[in-house]
Amino acid sequence: MNNRITQNLFMACVAALAMALMIACDGGSKQEEPAVSDNPLFPAHNAAIDFAALTATDIDSAAADLVEKTDAAIDGIINMEAERTFENTMVALDATFNELSTVYSAIYLMSSTHPDSTIRAHASEAVNGLGKYSNELQLNEDLYKVVKDYTTTGNYQQLSAERKRNVDRMLSNFERNGFALNAEDREKLKAIRDRLTELGNTFNKNIAEYSDHLILNEAQVAGLPDDWKKARQQEDGTYKVDLSYPSYIPFMKYAEDDDARRQLYIKYKNRAADSNLEVLVDLLKARREMANLLGYETYAQYRVGDRMASTTDNVWDFETELSALVRPKAELDYAEILAVKKDAVKISGEQVQPWQASFYNNINLVENYEVDEAEVKQYFELDQVIDGLFTITQTLFGLEYREVQDPSVWHPDVRLFEVYQDDKLMGRFYLDLHPRENKYGHAACFPIVTGRDTDKGYLIPQASLVCNFPEPTEDKPALMPHSQVETFFHEFGHVLHHILSRSELAGEASFTVSRDFVEAPSQIFENWTWDYESLKLFAKHYETGEVLPRELFDKMVAAKNVGSGMGALQQIYYGTLDFTLHDRFDPDGEETTTEVSKRLQEEITLYPFVDGTAFEANFGHLNGYGAGYYGYLWSNVYAQDMFSVFEKNGILDQETGKRYRDIVLAQGATKPEIELVREFLGREPNQKAFLRSLGLENRVIDQD
Repeated sequence: MNNRITQNLFMACVAALAMALMIACDGGSKQEEPAVSDNPLFPAHNAAIDFAALTATDIDSAAADLVEKTDAAIDGIINMEAERTFENTMVALDATFNELSTVYSAIYLMSSTHPDSTIRAHASEAVNGLGKYSNELQLNEDLYKVVKDYTTTGNYQQLSAERKRNVDRMLSNFERNGFALNAEDREKLKAIRDRLTELGNTFNKNIAEYSDHLILNEAQVAGLPDDWKKARQQEDGTYKVDLSYPSYIPFMKYAEDDDARRQLYIKYKNRAADSNLEVLVDLLKARREMANLLGYETYAQYRVGDRMASTTDNVWDFETELSALVRPKAELDYAEILAVKKDAVKISGEQVQPWQASFYNNINLVENYEVDEAEVKQYFELDQVIDGLFTITQTLFGLEYREVQDPSVWHPDVRLFEVYQDDKLMGRFYLDLHPRENKYGHAACFPIVTGRDTDKGYLIPQASLVCNFPEPTEDKPALMPHSQVETFFHEFGHVLHHILSRSELAGEASFTVSRDFVEAPSQIFENWTWDYESLKLFAKHYETGEVLPRELFDKMVAAKNVGSGMGALQQIYYGTLDFTLHDRFDPDGEETTTEVSKRLQEEITLYPFVDGTAFEANFGHLNGYGAGYYGYLWSNVYAQDMFSVFEKNGILDQETGKRYRDIVLAQGATKPEIELVREFLGREPNQKAFLRSLGLENRVIDQD
């Protein structure tokens, strides 16, 4: 997958509570910032965290101090004698939970990226402890009473209708967190949530720390590019192929040895299977138990209740209807790849194995569409891609990115940039782009600081973009497959959503939008990697400086939707597997999660399941996006519809960029997401652009 925002159970809990407690009010409501500490995790207002100075002791003391400070702040809010106002109650809670979320986020980032094993271990332990503490806060009855009492005040009655709606939603969220339960059941709920925190962190940790590899000889790496081979060749002449993206993806695409591909595929699909299958079952049991305690039949019912989809039926209908739309295209895709395989190996077999798909798809692109990724990536050198991404987004949104020299970071590879508008500091982001041992293995935006109003001015948002893109070799710079360029733009879309958020309260900023919309502001940016006016700004040959030839670009576009039906079915499979495990699966029953995975793969996709694999054990989204993976396709409908406005007005049109920034990115969750989309589009949204993006123009009905 391209993409996901890193939000584990704790962050979801804090975000849910923050959304529930923090509602904008009339007038300028600001909260005093906490005092500066010697601990790097408590920097001065709008200062960057001194990551280089961070120690394991700092993490331990920050977690302990944070709990103490939060307890004191909440106690003061609960026991205040003054008449309750939005400022002294809701805004004060926003400030308190924002600091809690900020320190937690920095620690969580370190648990996923820091090269020092001691710091990672202490960070992981702190993440567990703070997650349990968050669970306690969500079940603090006095906090519930504070907000409930506020709704009886004249101050509440004077709020706008929209803000009253938000307060009402807050009370609903409290009940979703257990305040419809009696005291005994709330204690049960707390214990379940503590267990979920532990299980979720264990699930993620097992995936991140899993390590395996293949040792291959020269013949077994035939077909691989020289730079790939040089990076993995050992002193004895053999090649060590690990399971990271930069190793796995090119190998599956180029390796001529079918059995070696099969071996690596099985290892890849079995990551953490030795530990996570049991953890997953326990996670599903605990989620079901929590949902039942709260009055829901399934965890999926509970999870979608506060999202755009709103009901499980809507999700099932969405997946089913979309599957029917894309399956005919997928069958054409499969037949095309099967024909390539038959021609290549001169057999009459009627099946393509999943470890063969990427290999024969690449042959198809090269021979039938004349698109050779090895040639294409020569035009996408990493530094040039960064320059292009920066140029495009700075132009669209009227920004300037300034790199900080000699920044305080957690690894020498990490770079730091500040975001300015008219010489005003707007935000800060880190780039951690290359793979290393024990680092988070995918691509994601890690929020660090969420913006809000304070008495010292706006608290600027900060985030880190963590990826695993190729590193340069001794004789060649880092060259990116076009798919990774898409990933980069996608994840940077998350960064922009976070950095450009300008809501008054942190609880309504950026990623607090519904989880089935949160991908839209990132998915939309993939489109800039498929427009020639955009690409010619930075797609230049790393040796000659030649701009990507229009002829080659046209071939890329012609090949863009090769396999799009198969790809869409694969996404539907992921979403259906996730939703099935949380809505139509009994973790105490006889069917195993692997059997569910096999059954659904063979029902939905056209590739056979490979026995002896357990993909669900390393499907990290089952933790962070439990019962929510459908949101990737759901949100993409809105992303493509919004991009159609840029297509009409010009993809570098600054006026359109400003409207998109002000209406969609800056407002965060201050309004229902559908209202933001309608306002930007100037009409009701539809699926036309989304279906067109999959190459299904002939199946699009007129929805205007």
